[in-house]
Amino acid sequence: MEKKTLVIGVIGADVHAIGNKILYHCFVEAGFNVINLGVMVSQEEYVEAAIESNADAILVSSLYGHGEIDCRGLRERCEEWGLRNILLYVGGNIVVGKQPFEEVEKRFKQMGFDRVFPPGTDPDATIACLKQDLKLGEENASSFTN
Repeated sequence: MEKKTLVIGVIGADVHAIGNKILYHCFVEAGFNVINLGVMVSQEEYVEAAIESNADAILVSSLYGHGEIDCRGLRERCEEWGLRNILLYVGGNIVVGKQPFEEVEKRFKQMGFDRVFPPGTDPDATIACLKQDLKLGEENASSFTN
């Protein structure tokens, strides 16, 4: 089975690199092809990388609290550039201040994100969601992972 391709990075002016590197290694170990854009990634860079790599998903991280601002319009940008069905995930400390996660999740889903993950989400939970959303069933799991 061909590996699914993910584009990951930390959006906006955020320079938090450690979590991004951990996610990269976890996703690679789980059998994904991962394009890691690093930190301070613009929406355009995500979309361009997804087009160039024929990605199956874009995973946006943010830890500095301004993810909500940085992510506005990303779904629309994807659609404008022909990525109508790409999976969009976002996670981390994506809003300023303490806000109920249910409200945050609702706002991000209204912005077109398929999955929204709170701070401290275990990478295995994200991997499980990716496998579900990319329809990588148990019968394919052994051929998917290395």
